[in-house]
Amino acid sequence: MAEDSELWDVICDGPFVPTKNLGDPTVAIPKMGKELNDVDRKSIEKNFRAKKILLCSIGPDEYNRISICQSVKEIWEALQIAHEETTQIKQSKIDMLTTEYELFRMNDDESIQDMHTRFTSIINELHFLGETIPRNKLVRKILSVLPSSWVSKVNAITEAKDLQTLTIYEPI
Repeated sequence: MAEDSELWDVICDGPFVPTKNLGDPTVAIPKMGKELNDVDRKSIEKNFRAKKILLCSIGPDEYNRISICQSVKEIWEALQIAHEETTQIKQSKIDMLTTEYELFRMNDDESIQDMHTRFTSIINELHFLGETIPRNKLVRKILSVLPSSWVSKVNAITEAKDLQTLTIYEPI
């Protein structure tokens, strides 16, 4: 959509095929090259631009998976099927990550930056799967997992800052 919002329509709805009406009863048949006007050509061009964007954004393995597809809609559907997970698998991943989040602790030999990177990875995966945790809970979680040697810093942060508006990067 960042390239052209109409390209997303082509991906979702399928390619534009310019037609003309013939006969009685009227039957729509595809126009031939010489019958196309500028509007038709621009619409057809969107089909190819959308296909180019998808093809340029995938690797060789993905290309082999979709190379037989004719339309950009077919390509998109093939990629969706290949990468879509069942609801059960998705929920299982959410459950696993939620447990990982709940049991999260800072390791003894870990720097604050490394701990934050691990934490961010967990919450980003949850977010990607559709599970969002309120920002203030994330901040509180970070502060609660710090070792006891950080108690004075945690107290200073909780007293000086509004935990409702604090981002997960500010305590670090």
